[in-house]
Amino acid sequence: MKHEIPMSKSYRLLYPRPVVLVSCMDTETGKPNLITIAWAVPLSISPPTVGILVAPKRYSHELIEKSREFTINVPTMAILEKVVKCGKVSGRTHDKFAEFGLTPIPGRKVSAPAVKECVAHIECRLANSIKVGDHTLFVGEVLAAYSDEHAFDGDFIDVKNVKQIFQIGGNLFTTTDESCEKVE
Repeated sequence: MKHEIPMSKSYRLLYPRPVVLVSCMDTETGKPNLITIAWAVPLSISPPTVGILVAPKRYSHELIEKSREFTINVPTMAILEKVVKCGKVSGRTHDKFAEFGLTPIPGRKVSAPAVKECVAHIECRLANSIKVGDHTLFVGEVLAAYSDEHAFDGDFIDVKNVKQIFQIGGNLFTTTDESCEKVE
């Protein structure tokens, strides 16, 4: 028999979710910021479009609205503690790059930096924003995408070499193992 899931936890049936660090820029001060997000999703192949969901109370929400750009950075389990810490403090009062030992590198197409310690990056220009309940869906047009040599095999993230972070829920995280099953 199947049992009921509280509506407030129904979204967790869609977990584990990949965790990303989204970087954005305060255009007035030139200070970069980071937000930890498990709600990032591809939206379209043509044109390449991705979405991230951010609560309006977050400092990054304000920065993305003003700058109209962001960079999605793919971290690995090697920096899990830093990624979690970035999600626990506000960029309004903390310099997350400096405090957590992360390195901003210039974006190729946007002012929002990439994070050197991450293995892949997707730079986006804000194409649309849609209020969805208690979050805003920021729709980003992909302007650039790049990765470390070992991270992308030409078609996919290389799960044998990249231990991507997946959030199970709350403070529980996992990663992929080395097995893949191809179904024809």
